[in-house]
Amino acid sequence: MQHIAIENLFLIDIETVSEKEDFKALDNEWQELWTQKIRKSLPPDTTVEEYYPMRAAILAEFAKVVCISFGYFKKENNEWLLRIKSYRSENEKEILAAFNATLKQMHANNHHWTFTGHNIKEFDVPFLCRRMLINNIPIPPYIDFQNMKPWETPILDTLHLWRFGDYKHYTSLKLLAAALGVPSPKDDIDGSQVGDVYWKEKDLERISIYCEKDVATVGNVILRFKGLPLLKEEQIIFVDRLQ
Repeated sequence: MQHIAIENLFLIDIETVSEKEDFKALDNEWQELWTQKIRKSLPPDTTVEEYYPMRAAILAEFAKVVCISFGYFKKENNEWLLRIKSYRSENEKEILAAFNATLKQMHANNHHWTFTGHNIKEFDVPFLCRRMLINNIPIPPYIDFQNMKPWETPILDTLHLWRFGDYKHYTSLKLLAAALGVPSPKDDIDGSQVGDVYWKEKDLERISIYCEKDVATVGNVILRFKGLPLLKEEQIIFVDRLQ
């Protein structure tokens, strides 16, 4: 990763929730489709109904994107700044269309962007592509990686960087940050609580702030991999969000 210029990194993170609040809100067809989808992975002593709030949010067929946070590095006065922005809405198509427009604008200005994040190769990027397809939004060619050769794919995943070729286990961003001495934001929620914050509290701003903090953490993890100083609080700039 040392050959990738820091100014060409495009950091992303998404937050997703189930499309329906609970299993009972699904119609009969979708209840059956859910049952078929998770039958082999259903834990012992857990019903398909109980498993819905535990798993639906990470399955693109049963979930939706409620927030996309993204950031990029910019050098000013001889120091790096990380600018972060979020698109958040109950209307998933609005978020995806806004993000798509941002990608188009970015690509017009710079053909060398590298998508960067934690586990984005296996989750965020394919999830976004699937939801764009479901919402009839054309998938930009520069984010549709399935037909690219591995060495041509413009993606930098901190999970894979940390694995160093070892694919036997998963390391969370929080654990990786702690191991590398990167200050971890004191969040009042974690990923497992996003669904409740969305469906019960109706608090998209809280979800957005949580998502943005993950982008900032990824930014500092990248700096550690590059052997550069970590960002100070004043070097992280939050841009107005789409609401």
